Amino acid sequence: MKNSSQKPQDENALFNEQRGENAKGNWISNAFQDFFAQETSGAIVMLIATAVALVIANTNSYSFMHEFWNAKFGLVSGSDHFVNTVEAWLNDGLMAIFFFVVGLEIKREFIVGELSTFKKAILPVIAALGGMIAPALIYFAINHGTVGAHGWGIPMATDIAFSLGICALLSDRIPHSMKVFLSALAVADDIGAIVVIGIFYSSNIHWAWLAFALVPLAGLIIMNKAKVYSILPYVVMTIVLWYAFLNSGIHATLAGVIAAMCIPASARISVPSFIKTARKKLGYIEETHVVGTHVLECEKEQSAAYTLADLSYGIVSPLQRLEHAILPFSNFIILPLFALANAEVRFVGQAGGFQLGRVGLGVYLGLVLGKPLGIFTVCWLGTKLKLLSLPSDMNYRHLLGAGMLAGIGFTMSIFVSNIAFSGKLAPAEMGEAKIAILLASLSAGILGSIWLTLVNRPKSARPSVTLKR
Repeated sequence: MKNSSQKPQDENALFNEQRGENAKGNWISNAFQDFFAQETSGAIVMLIATAVALVIANTNSYSFMHEFWNAKFGLVSGSDHFVNTVEAWLNDGLMAIFFFVVGLEIKREFIVGELSTFKKAILPVIAALGGMIAPALIYFAINHGTVGAHGWGIPMATDIAFSLGICALLSDRIPHSMKVFLSALAVADDIGAIVVIGIFYSSNIHWAWLAFALVPLAGLIIMNKAKVYSILPYVVMTIVLWYAFLNSGIHATLAGVIAAMCIPASARISVPSFIKTARKKLGYIEETHVVGTHVLECEKEQSAAYTLADLSYGIVSPLQRLEHAILPFSNFIILPLFALANAEVRFVGQAGGFQLGRVGLGVYLGLVLGKPLGIFTVCWLGTKLKLLSLPSDMNYRHLLGAGMLAGIGFTMSIFVSNIAFSGKLAPAEMGEAKIAILLASLSAGILGSIWLTLVNRPKSARPSVTLKR
């Protein structure tokens, strides 16, 4: 009798050999897959898009790109006009998809992540509050009584992609708990930014459209309660909700966050049911398969395989399926396009050259100084009063470094600046706000990286640091 383990070993060896041959022939494809799987890849692509935008803005290509982003297109039906600029479609349309992904991530964190219990959530939530209040106060103190005072929400935001991207680069120099803390802080920060946009940066509300928005919202909630697991109905209702928000005066991207909260986080098929049925179908295929037969000859085996495919699809929740499907599109298409459209700041042709005025100073100091100051202060006070506690492998030096990295505002800060200053500031002042965001994000990233590198050097080479846990 043959050894029962021989066949699986032979099959595994054959599979690995075939996979190796495929890898040789598709090394370019594999290289791209590896790149897109890296945590830092999204930040790299967005950084490249930002650099391209800055180059274009200061060359002869600027006029062409400016005309492109301001070109109008849309639908016209009778007296109804659904037309907008390319940039507006990007900021109000595609960015709604980005915020939908943010909403999915927030819901996941509340269910099973770092915000799922009070004990887990209290530290990053309090840190996020400190990291939002301090920058806003610094900005408002500098711009109080000026037209730029309305932009106090700009330095409150943290760009999760860039901050976690730097954490990934420093992974061997920082404790895992610091990365988890910064991730949870960024999620809580996103919630704060969403609240600020919804309450303080919405104007001229059309109550009829807002009332109409309750219809698709009710539909989403009913489908969730009725355990509808098909994704298409949720997509349709989300589009209707987005359209209602677009016309209501409340920023349309918030529809993405609200819709995400209604996506089911449970699976259609339970794990025990999956295991029982999958084993049965796999056993059937193993028993009936005849080596050398063509796949088209094995209809019953194919039927069993289809059942396995349905089982695999059903054991994954709609929330996970959507997040897995949309996240690459959001990271590698939407955010780079947003950077390309919104990071174009002109240095050439400015009378008197570029100067950092009150708006720029408020943004820069809010992000670079306010973020670490607010985060460190509230957490330090909380631990001294024994209301909070840091993770066992994280100290105050790591906390300060996390606060520095949280000063990378970029995407969210630019997004808030577009809303806060829409129609209120001259183009030169808007450019000042954006260049301050870019400079502050660059400074925060460099300072945070240097600080975390220095404080995590080997003990024999580490300089004395006065901050102790």
